[in-house]
Amino acid sequence: MTKVSIHGAAGRMGTRLVALGMADKSLEIVGAIEQPGHPRIGVDAGVVAGLGEIGLAISSEIPTNTQSLIDFSTPTGAQAAIRQCLGQEIGLVLATTGLSDEQKASVRAAAKTIPIVWAPNMSLAVNLTMKLTEIAANALKDHATGADVEIIERHHRFKEDSPSGTALKFGEIVAKSMGQEKHVHGREGFCGARTHGEIGYHAVRVGDNPGEHTIIFGLLGETIELRVSATSRDCYAAGALQAAKWVAGKSPGIYNMYDVLGI
Repeated sequence: MTKVSIHGAAGRMGTRLVALGMADKSLEIVGAIEQPGHPRIGVDAGVVAGLGEIGLAISSEIPTNTQSLIDFSTPTGAQAAIRQCLGQEIGLVLATTGLSDEQKASVRAAAKTIPIVWAPNMSLAVNLTMKLTEIAANALKDHATGADVEIIERHHRFKEDSPSGTALKFGEIVAKSMGQEKHVHGREGFCGARTHGEIGYHAVRVGDNPGEHTIIFGLLGETIELRVSATSRDCYAAGALQAAKWVAGKSPGIYNMYDVLGI
């Protein structure tokens, strides 16, 4: 049984991680973590997650028996999680997006000491779609008519970073195969004809949408669209819990969800 702590336990994703983690007999939730001064510190994590009392209070410290930590928080919170994981030499599942270049460098540095599963999206369906995107991009990179690539993403109104880390990852996959060097975020006004060497990103923020991504490969005379959508946050939580079980005891390094899922 893997002993897992959750960083950001009082947030939208954290509460679902607590709920699903408590139902998973192959792991034990031993820690529910928030930043010092958070108003939920001291409150039972099960109550916050809508489960009723589970005998685990939200704290600002990672328990010493933790084998892996899941971080769904903020860029600042992720930095704190990394420091604590380094101090205790435990595995980290890093799902927080919106990291700066400096913060990303700190993740790579930490991976020399601890194992880190670092992915902008923990969903099985999203990661399978990323693999399909890679296949399509490789197949179309030398197509005679050329393929225009646009990425549309939709998320809930509360999401703070834009475009999503997942959308940027899709763009990174495409650019690696097809060579686009220009990344355009939205269009407005008389901006001229679209150039072939660009990827367009469009971010929509509506209601409580938990996440939706469409990757469009537009050719002359035909179009391919790869679309993946979530109906609840549970798909992200389930993937993160799977990653937490997988990363425990692994050698230092950076891993991704392809490693966890074996694809």
